[in-house]
Amino acid sequence: MKHLEMFFNRLTRMSKHWKKWARRRGITCFRIYDRDIPQVPIVIDLYENFCLVSEYLNSYPMSEEDRESERKSIRNFILEILQLAPENLFWKTRERKKGNLQYEKLDTQEKSIQANEGGLKFKVNLSDYLDTGLFLDHRTTRDLFRKEASGKNVLNLYSYTGAFSVYAADGGAKKITSVDLSQKYLDWSKENFELNGFSHEEHEFIREDITEWLKKERTNPKRTQYDLIIVDPPTFSNSKKMRDIFDVQRDYSFLLNSIFRDFSAPGAVLFFSTNFRKFKLDPDELLWEDIQDITKQTHPEDFRNEKIRSVWKMRK
Repeated sequence: MKHLEMFFNRLTRMSKHWKKWARRRGITCFRIYDRDIPQVPIVIDLYENFCLVSEYLNSYPMSEEDRESERKSIRNFILEILQLAPENLFWKTRERKKGNLQYEKLDTQEKSIQANEGGLKFKVNLSDYLDTGLFLDHRTTRDLFRKEASGKNVLNLYSYTGAFSVYAADGGAKKITSVDLSQKYLDWSKENFELNGFSHEEHEFIREDITEWLKKERTNPKRTQYDLIIVDPPTFSNSKKMRDIFDVQRDYSFLLNSIFRDFSAPGAVLFFSTNFRKFKLDPDELLWEDIQDITKQTHPEDFRNEKIRSVWKMRK
């Protein structure tokens, strides 16, 4: 089929290009194919010597038998072009999901590797979850965050596996508080700290629903005032562990203004990110000042789709 031939040629060309690009920059985890051909809607990410393929819904009419046959052909092309051992290729099917569903466990292989980024080490799980534990699209954002961290009290809300927290530790942060609803991911964050020689005992890892934590902690007269904050919430969450449903478009102003009023020190810097593609930020709804859209500045070159997430930087 013509589109399979196009895919073979495209992947051959782009893998050479992005490997050369990554080698010059010392990057070992990057994207080499991003749904470039509509008939082959997959994403191919390299993590060191391993490959993760994310398959998206193909709207082209095809029987399941033909689809499986095509899937095998694409897999074989990837193995051949990238010269991979079959056991180093992981394939996941992605669907549109809300809230925490993308973080639910898919498998129990526990295939974890150590990935390197920005001079740091991270545990990456290629087999068991839809996402690996390290979002490659925030590579540049994490580096900017690190450059702001020296001597700061840092707050990481919706901290996931703590990559921003590790970058802050590397940047010389005074104390880092990571808050997430999942104990699994908080434990993973601690592993990432230890991988890099940082003692997690010197920092805070709090298992809480973020909204409830903000409401409860603001009544604490001894609460920390943070100098540097990262907020990267899900688009939507209805986890059974939460009291209320979270909707980023509806709730972002309450979230960011609560942080401004109750948790931010004078001169604090806040990074806010969302992957909701229809998201609209209205500066007039926020108490923060000097609100800068840094989406383009932080967009990684190896990601073809420029609408994968939006990022703002703001100050008190």
